[in-house]
Parts: sequence; C-alpha cells; structure tokens
Amino acid sequence: MQKIIYIAETRIPSEMAQGLQVMKMCEAFAKQKIELELVVPMRFRIFPIEKQDPFKYYKISRIFKIKRIFCLDLTPLNRFLGPVSFLIQVLSFSFFAAIYVLFNPVIRRGKKADIIYGRDRFSLFLLSFFRKNIIFEIHKVHKFLFKRTLKKSKKLVVITRGLKDKLIAMGIKENKIFIAPDGVDLNDFNLTATKEKCREKLNLPLNKKLVLYAGHLYKWKGVETLALASKFLPPDILIVIVGGIKWYLSNFKKFIKKNDLKNVLVLGHKDYSQIPYFLKSADCLILTGTQDSEVSRSHTSPMKMFEYMASKTPIVASDLPSFREVLNKNSAVFVEADNPEKMAEGIRNVLNNAEFAKRISEQAYVDVQQYTWDKRAARILEIT
Repeated sequence: MQKIIYIAETRIPSEMAQGLQVMKMCEAFAKQKIELELVVPMRFRIFPIEKQDPFKYYKISRIFKIKRIFCLDLTPLNRFLGPVSFLIQVLSFSFFAAIYVLFNPVIRRGKKADIIYGRDRFSLFLLSFFRKNIIFEIHKVHKFLFKRTLKKSKKLVVITRGLKDKLIAMGIKENKIFIAPDGVDLNDFNLTATKEKCREKLNLPLNKKLVLYAGHLYKWKGVETLALASKFLPPDILIVIVGGIKWYLSNFKKFIKKNDLKNVLVLGHKDYSQIPYFLKSADCLILTGTQDSEVSRSHTSPMKMFEYMASKTPIVASDLPSFREVLNKNSAVFVEADNPEKMAEGIRNVLNNAEFAKRISEQAYVDVQQYTWDKRAARILEIT
C-alpha cells in the first residue's frame, strides 16, 4: 500500500478554508487505498472551534491519522510580538516536522513515505535537501524559500492556469506542473430541506429575497462591491454576508456603517456544517473578486465556488479569469468586477427571471460533478 505524509502548517480544525481543504483532501487520498498521515502543528487551543474533534467538525471519515508536532506556539504573546510570534511558530513547526519525517523511528521501520505532500513551503524546503519524492501544492507564489522547493519537488500541483503560467515564467518546466482546481464534497450539500425550512433553521426572513455571500472578507475578495450594490437594489432584497474573522469582520462592519448601507446583514463566521443550509436558503449566491489583485484575478480557486455550484442555487460572479476557468455563461451570470451597479444589475437579472436562474443553476450542478475531492485526489495520484 502506498504511503503519504501530508504536511500542513495550519490549525485543525479552524475557521480558515485551508483546514477544510486539507482534511477533505486527506480523506480523498485515503479513499484511494492510500495509507496517510497528516502532520500539523501542536498549538494552544484558544478558540472553541479548535477544541472540537476535527473529524466530526469537517464530517470526515476516520480513515487516516493526524500527528500533531511540537512547535514554539507564541499565540498568547501576539499582542506584544505581532507577526514575529507567527513567524517563530511557522519556522519551528517546519523544522520539527522535517525532523519527524526524516528521523522518526516508526516511519523508518518499513513505513517510509512514498510521497511527501504539502502546502508548507518551509518544511518542504528543508526536506528538499534529503528527499526527492515531494509533491508541492501551490495556492500562492512566494519569494522566500520558494524557488528551490519548486525545482527540487517531483511534481507541482497548482489550483489555476494563472498560477501555472506564473511558474513557467519563473523558469519551471511546464510538464512538471499539474493543474487541479479545488473541489467539493457533494454529499455535504445534498439537502432534503426546502429553502423555507433552511431559513427557519437559520432564523432568516421568509418575506425577502436573499442574496448571499459565504466566505472570508479579505480585501482581495472584493466583497465591498456586493455591499455597495445594495444601494441599487429594492428594499425587498436582503444581502446576507456569512463569514469573516477577527479584524477583517470588524473592518467590514465599519465599512457598512460608514457607507450607511441599510439592507446588508453581516453574520460572521459559521460552522462548516451550517454552510449548506445557508446556501440553500438563498435566492442568489455571489462570487466576488477584484481586478486590483493578481491573486483574485488569476490565482484563486475558491471552495465556495464549487459549494455554490453543488447547492443548485444561481450564481452571480465577478468577471475574472480565475472564475472563468470553472464557470461559464451557461452556469453563472458574469458582471464587471469592482462595479456595484453592474453587480446589482446581475442580481436583478437572476431574481427576475426564474427560468433562466433554474437553467444556469442546473448546468452548474452538472459541471461540478467533475470537481469532487475524490476525483481531484485520483487525478493527482496519477501524476505521481
């Protein structure tokens, strides 16, 4: 049986999308008859979400192991050390994770990994001096400790064509790079509850049309455009924002107040188990981005996009190359990025045309069948 050690510098579980992506991929690899061990940092469990069983939180089968590695977690000192505490934590984890992979006696006695897989460039950089069986999954192009890892890795997995083009421009051979967009677990979004029942469960109004965004509120996500679009929509349409953490959420609420936006409901972070109900409760789902960010334009393959498609709810999306790698005019309505009026126009187009909305949502559901985590894992294993 093939063995994979998956190294992930992330809290498990956490409110970050990376945690979900890592856990779903580990499960998908393990379903391919792979013996897998996920290596993550051992950190202080400060937030309630971190104290939950990761397998239960993410609805994951217990078919792989999670190994928590010691690191210098200075989270309690964040207010004093700022970014330095995060850097120390990341570098210490990477060092000890590499030591674990190289010298752990259990691994060395017949359990040496066939593949070392991960997104953590620091630990993979260290391992690149000793191992040639590294598969590096890339979601963002970095400069520090990056180019060596690119060159020494056996294969590179990227989530968009834009990322592949960026690596080729850096001198990486094209045949070494494999494009694998993110994915979705279709079973998580196969709900029997009606839209009305979902709204009752979530305490959402039954007498309004709901336009919903589910995801983080980073600047490059472009969610401000959706919020400003509320000025061009009638009062019976409510924009619901699900997601956002820490000061990103605080700043977004200040943005809403500063611009006197009345018809926007900001709910903050919600557990993963609730997201399918939020998506099904909506009349329209919004995928935003901004032309001002290269990540947004070319380097992102947001999991929300695939979750939207799986929910069978019509999608209005900012017209960006990253989204068009998966969506098209038959599966979504595209509107000019960074333009609130055009966003509002796209929303009205969907809400006022029931047959059209049904048609594009059904096509999106057909298209998303090829983007499951299981199929993604199988395709990645084929290149190894």
